[in-house]
Amino acid sequence: MKLEDIKCIGILGAGVMGGGIAQCAVQAGKKVLVRDLSQEICDNALDVIINSRFGFKKAVEMGKMTEAQMNEAVGLLNFTTKVEDLKDCDLIIEAIGGGDDGAIENKPLKLKVWEEMDKVVKKEAVFASNTSMFTIADLAAVTNRKDRFIGMHLFSPANIMKLVEVTRTKETTDDIVKLIGDLSESWGKTPIFLNDVPGDTGFIGNRIMAAVRKEAMKLINEGVGTAEDVNLAMTLGFRWPAGPFPSGPNARSGWK
Repeated sequence: MKLEDIKCIGILGAGVMGGGIAQCAVQAGKKVLVRDLSQEICDNALDVIINSRFGFKKAVEMGKMTEAQMNEAVGLLNFTTKVEDLKDCDLIIEAIGGGDDGAIENKPLKLKVWEEMDKVVKKEAVFASNTSMFTIADLAAVTNRKDRFIGMHLFSPANIMKLVEVTRTKETTDDIVKLIGDLSESWGKTPIFLNDVPGDTGFIGNRIMAAVRKEAMKLINEGVGTAEDVNLAMTLGFRWPAGPFPSGPNARSGWK
């Protein structure tokens, strides 16, 4: 399958990531169908895509797109609550968050959804997960298209951030890797191509950031410096655009 063969992209999840991915796709001229559990969730997602800080109207105000381009993009955007509506999509991108336990991502839920989608969506369609932490081969294992299953991790906000971690398993074919790379570039992104590893350890960006945050918190607990000191050390000393801690008066909140 080639980039021009992708006529319709199905997105699982209408949250922050799913909505941002949808923005990328419709701005690049692809028809999109976003699926979530309720019409209320879908309606909220559409409002965010159009009216939020990183939405289309703000882009028009900033001169990054015209009103005509916005209207054209919105015209390619559709929502549904029915799984069966995704059956003819050429590419399915999963951007499902956590469950009731508060976790950012829920592996059992993703496995359940992928198993269901494999039975519904046409067999030639490609499956891609936006997971930032789970082993791709584990997700692919519940499907009958392991050769057409790949990781496609965008960073939030997806319509702004430029990196895509494209993660292949041992069974992902070269043409699918190229397809997702080409798709990422058509969205104005830069793909990097990674090899899947077992253990749900995440990929380059999150693994390195997790190590940085762990050491940064150790510095705080040892009394070496404050969160603000750590941020300044990395932004001024190493020219990072932001430090590892949230900025502002409550910089240490949430860090235990």
